[in-house]
Amino acid sequence: MKQYDVIVIGAGAAGLMCAIEASNRGRKVLVLEGSDKVGKKILISGGGRCNFTNLHIDAESYLSKNPHFCKSALSRYTQWDFIALMGKHNLSWHEKTLGQLFCDDKAPAVLNMLLDQCKSVGIKLDSKVDSISFKDQYVVVADGQKYHSESLVIATGGPSIPKMGATDFGLQVARQFGIKTVSFRPALVPFTFHQNDIDRYFKDLSGLSIDALVSCNGQSFREGVLITHRGISGPAILQISSYWYKGDEISVDLLPNLDASDWLLQMQVDRGKAELKTILSKLFPKRLAVRLADTLTDQPLSSMPLGQIKQSDLKALGATLNNWVLRPSGTEGMRIAEVCTGGVNTDELSSKSMEVKSQAGLYFIGETVDVTGWLGGYNFQWAWSSGWAAGQVV
Repeated sequence: MKQYDVIVIGAGAAGLMCAIEASNRGRKVLVLEGSDKVGKKILISGGGRCNFTNLHIDAESYLSKNPHFCKSALSRYTQWDFIALMGKHNLSWHEKTLGQLFCDDKAPAVLNMLLDQCKSVGIKLDSKVDSISFKDQYVVVADGQKYHSESLVIATGGPSIPKMGATDFGLQVARQFGIKTVSFRPALVPFTFHQNDIDRYFKDLSGLSIDALVSCNGQSFREGVLITHRGISGPAILQISSYWYKGDEISVDLLPNLDASDWLLQMQVDRGKAELKTILSKLFPKRLAVRLADTLTDQPLSSMPLGQIKQSDLKALGATLNNWVLRPSGTEGMRIAEVCTGGVNTDELSSKSMEVKSQAGLYFIGETVDVTGWLGGYNFQWAWSSGWAAGQVV
């Protein structure tokens, strides 16, 4: 029998942070990781540059059935605390956009920093958990080995990007102990469209990117929108996907700084002989300008001089440019979703310690919990904060 104070299942951002904090308190900690390396999502984040947190962390940037749950952990271990940890290890960083912080020394440096803090922590890789049981203490069987502990922390994330070994293991454990859960859904993920919409709007435009304001279900994001072979992606689309449900429409304002109807009517006065596609090419890539002028109106208008177009048609086109309503057929799914919404129901957990209220010594942290952040370092901060919170008490 191998006895530990704490067993953490999952060696990602949250699991490593929890292990670090628990070991700093003198606890004997074992981390079991199912894959062949630790911190896989850390290594691929931000294109390998690790978008490790955001300057503007607040509860409004997280989705959860209980929007207040994340406040306790986020307020006690903040972005500034993680930035200070980076500083202690002489790691520098820079802000990209919208408060997103990236490590100048790339993602492996962040992971090595965490592992350096884990020197007194036992980490076993390729450890597939066969069973978990509880009677006075927790017994975890992995690869035929039995491990006992007073506290058990589940930090296995969600099932997004399954090729990296991601599963819904955390929810399976929750159900075993009778703990309520919220089904996982892919989030921060590109939209797909029916083929007729792709042929009409997006065909041969793959790779074009524009600045737009995208809205759905009362939430809006203004960032880049990228046209793909199967639909649309880019930061604004990934953000709004977390708020979208099957069947919902999205609204895309292609000219968020402009009243497009007024502008087109003024252009008609100023440059009546110019073709519509020439005028729109001032604001959009030429191929996209032609496509918009030919598909967002009742008839193709791209080659018509502005002076020959009815004012009502220009007004209608302008209204659509400011409110282009699209209905995605779906998303690219768990295959490439950056995170998931859903997880262990926060009503089951202490917001201070992340411990299950009905099961002493059992904790859920990170993405396994029904707390999902925006794109841009928010999910890493939730991992650091929730892992830290559990690490203070396990």
